[in-house]
Amino acid sequence: MIKEIIASDDAPKAIGPYSQAIRIDSFIFLSGQIPMDPVSGELIGGDIEAQTERVLQNLRAVLRAGGGDLTNVVKTTVYLANMDDFPTMNEVYGRFFPQDPPARATVEVSRLPKGVGVEIEAVAFVG
Repeated sequence: MIKEIIASDDAPKAIGPYSQAIRIDSFIFLSGQIPMDPVSGELIGGDIEAQTERVLQNLRAVLRAGGGDLTNVVKTTVYLANMDDFPTMNEVYGRFFPQDPPARATVEVSRLPKGVGVEIEAVAFVG
């Protein structure tokens, strides 16, 4: 088993002691992404639609750095600060996974890093 660190300049730098993603064999384990602009390092303002879009763009960038894309995602976990945002998040999420969407869990949490409304982590199979 070889552990490879994956990093992308097209996604926000890690804001703590963790990697953007780890590849082990044919699997990529992606850390949770929040709605942060990778260029400015600033949070994306706006509603849950804009935040979810930025999060999924960040995940896609990290996957591409590892040789994959969103079509390789087999499991996601979505963390929402407010479950009332679920319908909007779900609509945006569906645009990024239009066919054969991955397995998913969605949970409401009391707080997310930097006070954002959504964070998403993923596992991808790139074998």
